[in-house]
Amino acid sequence: MTEIRSDWGDWLIRDVEAAQPNGLAVWYLGCNGFILKGSDGTTVFIDPYVGLGDPPRTVRMIPVPFDPDDVTDADAVLATHEHTDHVHGPTQAPILERTGATLYAPDESLSVVREDEEWLTEWNVDEGQLSEVTEGKTVEIGEFTVHVEHANDSDASHPVSYVIEHDAGTFFHGGDTKPSDEFERIGREYDIDLGVLAFGTVGMVLDRRTRWYNDENQIIEAATALEIDRLLPSHWDMWRGLTSDPKTLHHHAKSFEYPSRLEITEIGDRVDITGA
Repeated sequence: MTEIRSDWGDWLIRDVEAAQPNGLAVWYLGCNGFILKGSDGTTVFIDPYVGLGDPPRTVRMIPVPFDPDDVTDADAVLATHEHTDHVHGPTQAPILERTGATLYAPDESLSVVREDEEWLTEWNVDEGQLSEVTEGKTVEIGEFTVHVEHANDSDASHPVSYVIEHDAGTFFHGGDTKPSDEFERIGREYDIDLGVLAFGTVGMVLDRRTRWYNDENQIIEAATALEIDRLLPSHWDMWRGLTSDPKTLHHHAKSFEYPSRLEITEIGDRVDITGA
């Protein structure tokens, strides 16, 4: 097992555990990772990743914000797809092990868990903590209603997105999705208050020109179709050669009705949905 060492100690995790949100609180963990905590204390991790990548192919550019062994309060971990920065045993298995949380993930992600990384033998995780999801499924997790929706990520075998409803508002996490014909339907069906979409530049990964995330125009196209009120760009901070500046999105978004606001966050920042 790979040992994770946090650059920040345990202060971020302790802040999350001590928080008493007035509605829904969302913490950005860098890369595409988030923690959601509701007013009744339900705590959900989405795509947390504290690995260092695979240098020199992928080189982590941001601190490791927490040690998974420090997590003592989690109800669920959601995975959007099977890539290592979204399904990662050394990050996520200790959370399940210490808290008894359930991992919700599509089939290809669970294949990584069971076969490639062997969570059930490498960590104290049992089969009952693994729950397969697919598009159209709805899961109740404490005070959250989680809808599994379509994602458009040609680099993944089976990606999904999540629409998470709470009394205070609705949160969308697209994983590494790019624009999709399905997004107009999703935008009509849900009133998305805060939405996460992956953003980054086209860059060279070793000797290959690589586009893994939305560029400036794609991310606004997707946010517009989804009718996202507040857009939170993610993933732009993570990999050497693929980083970008989310502040430039103000220019791309200003003539569109959606998103009405950009939430430019850095690793460790908190954003709230209060229903006000």
